[in-house]
Amino acid sequence: MLGGDAMSDAAAIARGVRRLLRAKGYSTLTELSLIDGRRADVIAVNGEGALAIVEIKSSVADFRADHKWRDYMACCDRLYFAIPAEAPAEIMPEEAGLIVADAYGAEIVREAPPRTIAPATRRAVLLRFAQAAADRLHRLADPGGFGEG
Repeated sequence: MLGGDAMSDAAAIARGVRRLLRAKGYSTLTELSLIDGRRADVIAVNGEGALAIVEIKSSVADFRADHKWRDYMACCDRLYFAIPAEAPAEIMPEEAGLIVADAYGAEIVREAPPRTIAPATRRAVLLRFAQAAADRLHRLADPGGFGEG
């Protein structure tokens, strides 16, 4: 996957990551706008309200161009990078966990260091998660009626 069409590579990695997180008891969304305006590639919440963000890097160039990943730490309890198997794991920062993924699954190869986020931040992110999930379901159920009225 490394070096191919970045959009399809990222989508394949996201699919594998979401399968892994679902198996671990998390519910996930992709492309969620956070409270600071940044957009998380994959965000997950479990039954205890723990939040994880996964930043997908489909190529070395993609990683090197990213200067915002530390900003995600304020919005989650655990931050991970997800990469394809052929990406060099050694360039991924130790401050985040590491997931190797493809379209069919994923494996955590380095656990993310836990952190505690501010209660007000947790509440704000959880509300964004819930509203986005509900809006996406509404669009599926009534594609022509969303936002009208």
